[in-house]
Amino acid sequence: MINNRLAGQMAFIAEIEKLKIVYRQNGIIGGGRQENSAEHSWHVALMAFTLQEYAKDNTDIPKVIQMLLIHDLVEIYVGDIFLYDEEGREEIKVQEQEAAEKLFSLLPDDQGVIFKDLWNEYEGKSTREAEFALVLDNLQPILNHYYTNNQNITGKKLKRSQVIQKKLFIKDYSEELWEFALGIIDKSVEKGLFAEG
Repeated sequence: MINNRLAGQMAFIAEIEKLKIVYRQNGIIGGGRQENSAEHSWHVALMAFTLQEYAKDNTDIPKVIQMLLIHDLVEIYVGDIFLYDEEGREEIKVQEQEAAEKLFSLLPDDQGVIFKDLWNEYEGKSTREAEFALVLDNLQPILNHYYTNNQNITGKKLKRSQVIQKKLFIKDYSEELWEFALGIIDKSVEKGLFAEG
């Protein structure tokens, strides 16, 4: 007989399958479709493992990876809101909290608390781990648009200055990561993905 704990864990695992059908503005190599949120979470978690030497001292990298693996799970219920949609991002905050409650309540109580605390920590952006996670979460789309030659982003008519304004906080965290990001932004302008200005 299957115990209640395992049943709850498996219900959660079944539910998070839905993240694979939440599509983002990002593309994939070859341009056949947009990246889904599960792919984004996997990619940015691997970035944390790969780029950990650029994290501030005493940053708990396994915790950052956990945070990145769950940070977008609420999109199962609320979808992905484009970074540059200021109004939409503000309106969705309450719905995201409700989505977190619903999703993490599928887990056994002790795990539900851990997952929700990690998600809230990321949203709060106040710990070393949350800061590094946020930097990587914002760096990944810059890289993605360039490496995949994401033509979807050209339709958004973003200007270089808009991208820099949204991503400039990366510079405060790491000059090295920012210098690389800025180079990619400039190359993206040359490719026509972002407009000058």
